[in-house]
Amino acid sequence: MQRYFLTEAPTGQEFVLPEDVQHHLMTVLRGKEGTQAEFVYPDQQTMVVAEVIRVDDETTTMRVVEEVTTDVELPVETTIILGLAKGDKPELVVQKATELGVHHVIIVETDWSVVHWGMKADKKLARLQKIAQGAAEQSHRLRVPDVTYVEKLRDLVLPDDMVKIVAWEESAKQGETAQLVAQFSRLNPGDKIAFLVGPEGGLKESELDLLTKTFGFVPAGLGPRILRAETAPLYALSALSYALELAR
Repeated sequence: MQRYFLTEAPTGQEFVLPEDVQHHLMTVLRGKEGTQAEFVYPDQQTMVVAEVIRVDDETTTMRVVEEVTTDVELPVETTIILGLAKGDKPELVVQKATELGVHHVIIVETDWSVVHWGMKADKKLARLQKIAQGAAEQSHRLRVPDVTYVEKLRDLVLPDDMVKIVAWEESAKQGETAQLVAQFSRLNPGDKIAFLVGPEGGLKESELDLLTKTFGFVPAGLGPRILRAETAPLYALSALSYALELAR
């Protein structure tokens, strides 16, 4: 069943579809009277099944059939901080990270980022936010991750009580395997965790010093192999899901 996110909560059992949702459900998916879909309210907790009860030239009216309780979100507030990479890598990471449960994605330029957004940042973010919403609908999430941009590492603003992990290729080369597990073991439901991954070429040692000494990041290897910039955050999210949702 198709899922959509509403920007305004219905005030009763009937509501009119927003124009973009109406187009997708009724035109793209060829909906008709009796067609059902899932709708997540702006509180990111309430989800209902509603069916089409009336169609006219300009509007489609839905009626709530039932409210559904579902638990699909990661038990900890999860942030991916991605060093700005070239091509469509940010789009790939946002899409797949959304499917894997991320709550926040921060794109940040680093010293070895080979592309720079500058004045294009707002347009890039709008596209990434749209990708996140589509992926959240496809994966039947209750939340659409927010995607933001930070121009420099030093401008990051993160909670002090957040568990912070930076993927560091030298840790992987040296066979370090303990830190990721150790940091996961600290987590309880409702905690916050961030994974930071550098762009192609990784991070400079001076950037690692900034992250560890100023922000409290812990360097960690993500297995014995060196992962691409777009692979590492997906590995980290998959490992987190296993540790907190499957292994417990």
